[in-house]
Formats: sequence, structure tokens, C-alpha cells
Amino acid sequence: RYCKLKYNYHTHTPRCNHATGSEREYIEKAISEGIEVLGFSDHAPYLFDGDYYSTFRMRPEETGEYFKTIRALAEEYRDRITILAGMELEYYPGIFERTLHFIAQYDCDYLIQGQHFWGVEETNANPPRDDVGMFNRYIDQLIEGMETGVYTYVAHPDMWNFTGDAREREKGNLRICETAKRLNIPLEINLLGLSQGRHYPTQSLFTVAAQVGNEVVLGCDTHSVERMANPAELEKAMEFAARCGVTPVELSMERVLARKKNIK
Repeated sequence: RYCKLKYNYHTHTPRCNHATGSEREYIEKAISEGIEVLGFSDHAPYLFDGDYYSTFRMRPEETGEYFKTIRALAEEYRDRITILAGMELEYYPGIFERTLHFIAQYDCDYLIQGQHFWGVEETNANPPRDDVGMFNRYIDQLIEGMETGVYTYVAHPDMWNFTGDAREREKGNLRICETAKRLNIPLEINLLGLSQGRHYPTQSLFTVAAQVGNEVVLGCDTHSVERMANPAELEKAMEFAARCGVTPVELSMERVLARKKNIK
């Protein structure tokens, strides 16, 4: 089992209002840990209706500076590490297309799907719920997003904290895994959730992923410099993967960029 990463595509910046450390600090830490390709994927802006705006993402007016900063650092560090400029983006029906069009103008390298809410930021995925109907509606939305063809992989696919019937949970997990398999979209074992003892990643989903034959990746979900490719976290993640029967793969830069053409 490897305990170092060559690639990490799940990295945040302070623009999301809940991360610390500069881009340069993340890059230097990544180099010191042996990472060869580092992708920044801060929480994307969203073009909401009305005057609502969430507090855990960058604002639209920060987007240009985000990409400009990362592109400049990519050029500065080009002989030491490859740096990509991506984003983590929910799928919110009704306002997704205009938001995607907005992001596309910045030549975004890739998107990862991090579905933190059901609806248009209506119901948070984190609180425990035993409502199977709501669980299935969340999965419907997650799958609809996967089918857009813009996402490189699904971050924390098991974020919805369903505490109801285990048989219903397994059926829901099977829907996620079978869709990901059909669309050739990897599923992420989220190191932040694992290291902080959150309700995800779940053995229930990744055991199903092993049965379906899903491609599984590790994502640091880095919000602080010390967590970048942390060896203890990676060891813990590999032990979790082994218990579930999956073997994480590392996505090449070419694979990550393959869906860039769909961001338009």
C-alpha cells in the first residue's frame, strides 16, 4: 500500500471562508510531500437568484483573481510541480447552466462534484436524517449532476447522513455506484472526513463500490497546510480502503483534464 500521493486534486484556499494558508504554502508543502500534480479546487461561486449568497464559497468577483493567482504560481513552479486550476462545484438544477457558463470563461481545468446540499442550497447533507424519501431525492440530484459530463470525480459521495433502514441505504449506495461505473466517474475517499471522524467516508458505500468495481481515489480536501498529503491520514485511508475491499488509484493529469471540454 502506498502512503504517499503523486496527485491531489482537492485543495482549498481562504476564499471559501473556512480554509487557512496561502496557495504558495500549499504548493511548498505538496512539493515536500512528493506530490507531482497539485490541483486547486476551491468552492466555486454560484450565480444564485435574488440577493442570496452562501458563506462557504468564493464570490463571483473573486473568481478572476483566483485563477490569475494559480496560473501565475503554476508558471513560477513549473520546473518543480505541475499545478492545475479547478473548482469544487455542486449541481443545483435551474441555475447550474449559467454558473457553468460563468466558470467556463476562466478556462477552468476541471470540476469535482461536492454535493453539500439537496435542492438549491435548501437542505444540508450533514445532519443525521432517517427520511428515505429525502435520501433518494438527494441521490437523484447527485446522479443528475454526474450525468452532466463535466465532473472529473465525485468528492465525498457519501456525504448525505442517512440513518434510516440499512437496506434502503444499500439500495441508494448501489444507485450511486452503478451510475459512477456507467459514466466512468471515480468516487473519492475523503481524507478530511476520515481524519476528523465525520460520518463520511462510509464503509457501507465503499463496500458496494468494491462489488460494483468502481474506480476510487483519495482526496485530501485540504483546508490547512499541515493536512496536505499527511502520511498518517494516507495510512488511515489505505486501511479504510482495505477494509472496504477497494484499491485507490491515482488519476493522471490527462485523465483529470479529459472532461475540460465539457465545461462551457
